[in-house]
Amino acid sequence: MKCPFCNADETGVIDSRVSEEGDKIRRRRRCLTCDKRFTTYETVELRLPQVVKHDGNRAEFDRNKLLTGFVRALHKRPVPTELVDAAIDRVVHKYLSLGEREVSSLNVGESVMEELYKLDEVAYIRFASVYKSFQDVDDFRDAIKEVQKPRSKKAAKK
Repeated sequence: MKCPFCNADETGVIDSRVSEEGDKIRRRRRCLTCDKRFTTYETVELRLPQVVKHDGNRAEFDRNKLLTGFVRALHKRPVPTELVDAAIDRVVHKYLSLGEREVSSLNVGESVMEELYKLDEVAYIRFASVYKSFQDVDDFRDAIKEVQKPRSKKAAKK
């Protein structure tokens, strides 16, 4: 770490402390050349991958876009905000943990559909109709049949 006062390369750590939240380390340093002291902070840097769109363009992974998609699909549906936030957190965590530099927009859309499927069947159908570009009533019928399959299996078990 360079000294901010004299730009010397040699500095020493006098004291290190972890923040109360546990997400930062505060270090007191002393320059070995000019003997001045200064503080540095060390934090983890997590980077979400770039999203590769259908046309090949790339965009930053945007949590707000995920939220917009969820909100539109869940409009006037009885799903608590906490569950929506948790679903978005799962999608974001999935792509953080992959450690990839890029991910296709198709993969992100599929992840959103998986989470919507767990939250609300109507929201899932709404999102799927736009995401999969439904062309006619048969596309809706197929999606509804897909949603109803697990329900009929659950009913058979009871």
